[in-house]
Amino acid sequence: MNFSLHGRVALVTGAARGLGSAISKTLAAQGARVVVNDVRSQEGATRVVEVIRNGGGEALAIQADVLDGGQVKRLVEETEDHFGPVEILVNNAVGPQPNRPLEAFTWQDFQDQLDFSLKAPLLLMQATVPAMRQARWGRVIHIGSEIAELGNAELSTYASAKAAMTGLTRAWASEFGSDGITVNLVAPGWIPVERHTDLSGMEAYLSNVPLRRHGTPEDIGFAVAFLASDEANFITGQRLAVNGGKTF
Repeated sequence: MNFSLHGRVALVTGAARGLGSAISKTLAAQGARVVVNDVRSQEGATRVVEVIRNGGGEALAIQADVLDGGQVKRLVEETEDHFGPVEILVNNAVGPQPNRPLEAFTWQDFQDQLDFSLKAPLLLMQATVPAMRQARWGRVIHIGSEIAELGNAELSTYASAKAAMTGLTRAWASEFGSDGITVNLVAPGWIPVERHTDLSGMEAYLSNVPLRRHGTPEDIGFAVAFLASDEANFITGQRLAVNGGKTF
């Protein structure tokens, strides 16, 4: 499977492991030059870069906190110095998703989720959109979640933040479409990655998935690569569910 990404500059946040790692590797395999960003694990980000380079791709690891405006500015400037302006922005970074009943949540728990789903994309967009506008080409892809649609019990902070990200996608698609910038969202289902240590509910989950299997990180990577490509140049403001048919 090949998409038109040769030479494009991609920035993937939260990319040291899990979905971010797979997205970075897939974009690189399609010819993009990838900045692998993570704040918690520079070692993990470096490993992802090594895999990409060993496969003949181009990549760079940059440690930065996407919730800090100054660090976002540095992240984008270092990307520009090394590869050039960011053309593909993948907002994947996320924090812990506490599973608690309503009575146990505080407003700060909601704010923490909103920071990753709204504040980080805002800071990154403000830092990258000017160059995209000048080039009249850009791809912004948010990584959401089917939980925004399913509304899982005791995950109200995460579900509401990811739902807000869908609204952000629609609004920015309208705002930047005339500049040649598309903005879309990929909503994964339950895809086991390193942080999923408890898979006890997987059988029950899969019973309601038409394809009767869980997805892989690479499934998300290919969805992102497609939306980042020239082949998807007439698709914007969309929420693409990649969950085996569990939701529309």
